[in-house]
Amino acid sequence: MKRLKWGVLSTANIGQEQVIPAIMRSENGTVEAIASRGKKAISVAERLEIPKAYTSYEELLKDPNIDAVYIPLPNGLHKQWVIEAAKHGKHVLCEKPAALNYNELKEMIDACKEHSVRFMEAFMYQFHPQHELVKEIIASGRIGDVSFMRASFSFVLDDDSNIRLDSDLGGGSLYDIGSYTLHSICNLLNEQPTAVYANARIHPKYSVDTTVAGILSFGNGVQASFDCSFDVTDRQAYQIVGSEGTIDVLSAYRPDINENGEGQIIITNATGKETVGVAGDQYKLQVEHFANAIIEDKEPSYSNEKMLQNMKVLDAAYQSIKEGKCVELS
Repeated sequence: MKRLKWGVLSTANIGQEQVIPAIMRSENGTVEAIASRGKKAISVAERLEIPKAYTSYEELLKDPNIDAVYIPLPNGLHKQWVIEAAKHGKHVLCEKPAALNYNELKEMIDACKEHSVRFMEAFMYQFHPQHELVKEIIASGRIGDVSFMRASFSFVLDDDSNIRLDSDLGGGSLYDIGSYTLHSICNLLNEQPTAVYANARIHPKYSVDTTVAGILSFGNGVQASFDCSFDVTDRQAYQIVGSEGTIDVLSAYRPDINENGEGQIIITNATGKETVGVAGDQYKLQVEHFANAIIEDKEPSYSNEKMLQNMKVLDAAYQSIKEGKCVELS
């Protein structure tokens, strides 16, 4: 089997701790190079046993042996480096949110298409098998007709120097973790909302949202609520409510912190309560899926069109926060 040769733009923690090891575990990829602005990539490459280290992103992109790049740079830098990678003929897996708004994302997608490279946003959670099982449970009718879903993601961010608090770099809880809740609602319900309402707590010093809560309305009558926060305890769960029962997923977005990457699904209905453990290596599954799409020259399951649809919802949430009213989507 062909193995995709990866380069990594940035020494960000998510790359060092999760994605680089996942590529190394994968069946169809190898990490060939890492780059930083300065010399940090040299020590990281040595520690992680990566063959090449570059002291600028441009140098890595010029390497003819690199097939694809993973970009875990701050949100505000995604557009620049995705487009630059595309110009150098590199396929791109970019951390979420891939862009700061719909227009940015459309420009990035167009650049990747122009240069014939694949481009995918790294919502790794969706590749964990627990979510496909949830869809199967819904389809089986075990909880009846779905009418409501709620999704939550939070943790306490007490580091004032964290880039998540930098408004110039696309900081804020909605971009960072609220994007997961919005994505999962649309993904699990397999629908796009017709209206979005959101309200936020804005940090007085950093001018970014640190807590957001909101409602999504769907054309079929289903309602969903979401919340995300840097101000409250760790939570990463969703619940789907039907006419005859509920499905609770307790490690919805980061099951990788559990043993064997196991997520836990609780199905409750008239017959009682059933708990199902589902193991999976979501980061590895993500990079293998994207690499296979490149090797086999096909669009990833998380297509560019789905990325744009998700960005529309994120944009609507920010518009609602700004305007203080419900925003309707066509």
